[in-house]
Amino acid sequence: MNLDNLDILAFGAHADDVEIGMGGTIAKFASIGKKIGICDLTQAELSSNGTVEIRKEESLKAAEILGVGVRETLNLPDRGLYFNQEYIKKIAEMIRKYKPALVFAPYMEDRHPDHGHCARLVEEAVFSAGIRKYATGGNFAPHKVKSLHFYMINGFHKPDFLIDISAFMDKKAAGLESYRSQFVESPGSFDTPLVNGYIETVAARESLFGKQAGVEYAEGFKVNKPLVINMDIFGGEL
Repeated sequence: MNLDNLDILAFGAHADDVEIGMGGTIAKFASIGKKIGICDLTQAELSSNGTVEIRKEESLKAAEILGVGVRETLNLPDRGLYFNQEYIKKIAEMIRKYKPALVFAPYMEDRHPDHGHCARLVEEAVFSAGIRKYATGGNFAPHKVKSLHFYMINGFHKPDFLIDISAFMDKKAAGLESYRSQFVESPGSFDTPLVNGYIETVAARESLFGKQAGVEYAEGFKVNKPLVINMDIFGGEL
């Protein structure tokens, strides 16, 4: 697969963020041939459970299940995703490298500060990546993204739009279940919200979003500018 000009490039602070927020959407669009990439900003080296090596293996397995074509890690510091021009340049370079039509990032309002910081860094990078004279240190040409959208991780917020994932909830769950070090309690694991029925909580949220739209499961998204809708207003597939 030619991975230039991705249809979707989704950013997360840690491996599993994207799967929690929009794993079903990724599986849905991958199933119809859309080219999708994930970029994790950190190695999640400060996670209470698992190791960097285990998390990497789990993330690649999840990406394969969901149909992701490329997954990269920028190795920025976990719990250190503060506003930093060098971080913005690295993210902008990733956008220029893969030339996505759409970019996704975590929604700003989240109990984990890294998720909000990730959103702000990506928002800055999306804008900067399209500026001709903005230097990232690489050789890729400027690229303007069509839209930036935000997925939800630890939260239930009023969505600006929903995507029906009823036929792909099983794949989303399978992608999350790949992260056994994070979501499965085992002897010696540290007690965190993630090992106490977290996947079931995520499924319940998507069920509630689905009920709002009259479908079984849906994922909710926020926008930073109004969406333009054409024939989709009649209820057809996006």
